[in-house]
Amino acid sequence: MSKTSIVSMHVIRRLPSYYRCLKELQKNNVNKISSSELSEKIGVSESQIRQDLYNYGNFGKQGYGYDVIKLYNALKRILGLDKTYNTIIIGAGNLGQAIANYTDFEEIGFNLKSIFDINPRLFKIKIRDAKIMNINILEDFLATNKIDIAILCIPKDDAQIIADRLTKCGIKAIWNFSPIDLKVPDDVILENVQLSDSLFTLSYRLNEDDLFKRIKKEK
Repeated sequence: MSKTSIVSMHVIRRLPSYYRCLKELQKNNVNKISSSELSEKIGVSESQIRQDLYNYGNFGKQGYGYDVIKLYNALKRILGLDKTYNTIIIGAGNLGQAIANYTDFEEIGFNLKSIFDINPRLFKIKIRDAKIMNINILEDFLATNKIDIAILCIPKDDAQIIADRLTKCGIKAIWNFSPIDLKVPDDVILENVQLSDSLFTLSYRLNEDDLFKRIKKEK
């Protein structure tokens, strides 16, 4: 079981959309926005936006709407993006290297400190400033480096073993790209990213009309 959240995960998963929208509004020199305008841009109802934000305080003014900069800064704090986080990647394959090369993470405060793998041909290669290291020295590295988040990009057969090693070393947050549901202690935050789920959803929506036409005929 992973650490549970005080606020509904449905609310939390909408917050990044609000944040990105407000960031874009600032770039376009928009100073204020109404909940109806925000609703049109994000695709979430006005009432839902108000309810979501009310979990964290009163941000809007009747007849005025939202101050874009103030709400943006508030969401930045709420999402924890006013802090920096040290991260490591486990797995230097295609996905691990792609994440390591994604510079946007560093720009918003997620600093990659190292990458770990089992392939000796990769050891000491650097991706940007992060050196690929032997997974056998993982515990030694964690004992001397403060790491906030571990990113798993490894086969599912190895994922639970590595997760256990990470949590025993005090890692409190895991971003898991391995296609397996991990078991972690209650005080560890686990975020699973199943890449295939999005593809399956896309496939479903492509076939939804035909599916329900067939169901209707069979009734």
